This record gives sequence, structure tokens and C-alpha cells, in this order.
Amino acid sequence: MLNIILIILSGVVVGYFIRKVPQVVHVGTAISLIIMLLLFFLGISVGANEQVVKNFATIGFDALIITLGGITGTILCAWWVYAKFFKKNKE
Repeated sequence: MLNIILIILSGVVVGYFIRKVPQVVHVGTAISLIIMLLLFFLGISVGANEQVVKNFATIGFDALIITLGGITGTILCAWWVYAKFFKKNKE
């Protein structure tokens, strides 16, 4: 875990010093392409796993429940923060 944090921090330091280099503007595009490629290979590995494919309906239902819970919690928390800190009191 410490190795990962050190790698991220070293990337931040290098990025800070080379931020004025004109070629750095293309890094975002390269990162997006690499992430898409990684997601593609993840899809291949999931599709090749028979156990995952057999239980896809169950896994999908669990993922739906977790997603709905996360969305609901986020909306409720955002509503509370807005009401607590940003809404003007009508007094």
C-alpha cells in the first residue's frame, strides 16, 4: 500500500514540475484510452469466467440494490448539506 501511495505522490511531483510542457495536454486523452482498454480487458476476463456468467442475474440484482442504496444515500446527504449550510432561512 505504501508503494502505491509513493508512486501517486511521485506522479504528482513530476506533474507539478512539467505542467508547463506543451505535450502534457495530451496526457488526459492517453489516460482515457488506457482506461477504456483496461475496461475492455476486464470485460473479457469477466466473460471468460463461467462462474460469473452463470450467476450474472444474481450479481446484477445485488449490484442494482447497492447502486440504488448509494444513490439514495448520496441524495439524502446532499439534501441535508444543502438544507443545513446553503438554504437561506426565511425568518
